[in-house]
Amino acid sequence: MPRSILEVIALDAADARAARDGGADRVELVADMRRQGLTPSVATFSAVREAVGIPVRVMLRAADGYALSDPGALAEAAAGLRAAGADEFVLGFLDARAAVDVAAVEAVLPAIEGCPWTFHRALDHAADRAAARRTLAGLPGLDCVLTAGGPATVQEGLATLAAEAGSGPRVLAGGGLRRRHVPALAAAGVDAFHTGSAVRPDGRWDAPVDPALVEAWRAALP
Repeated sequence: MPRSILEVIALDAADARAARDGGADRVELVADMRRQGLTPSVATFSAVREAVGIPVRVMLRAADGYALSDPGALAEAAAGLRAAGADEFVLGFLDARAAVDVAAVEAVLPAIEGCPWTFHRALDHAADRAAARRTLAGLPGLDCVLTAGGPATVQEGLATLAAEAGSGPRVLAGGGLRRRHVPALAAAGVDAFHTGSAVRPDGRWDAPVDPALVEAWRAALP
């Protein structure tokens, strides 16, 4: 049976190397976690791609929040990253009714056609979670949904995550995820885990990823 996926948030090449050295299966590359994680520059992506051989899933988000005000600009950024070699992505948008903004998603998807991608925690802020999941199930290329099971953290969303495991897009558990949550999630069938601050000293975003902490996470996963 294949082992679980461990995805670690990286801000730069040093983070990515530390994640790889600790046993991460892939990194989610973002910029500016003070704003929930934005699109990194092509230069940062290129440095990360040169530094590590593990998969790099690149965030596509121009501003904090879950609305997309300029789809054309984000599609252009995605195309630039794609041209630089990016082949996995992360995105997710809600409209004014807090439903999945299919038009916004579909405006960006042509720039990353053929690439696997994650719909991020916008799902956790949808007004109708079940309807949002049904919408996501039909989007081309989508292979993961990053979710805490609700708008708070994994601790509060454990029951939802357990109920959703194995149906619809793959559940990538993240958002306040701690190692103590892993046994219950794994028992329910969750096999992909996402962490960021928990692999940094004292949980500080201004501290680099610690490979020893990543290694402890890897050891905790089935």
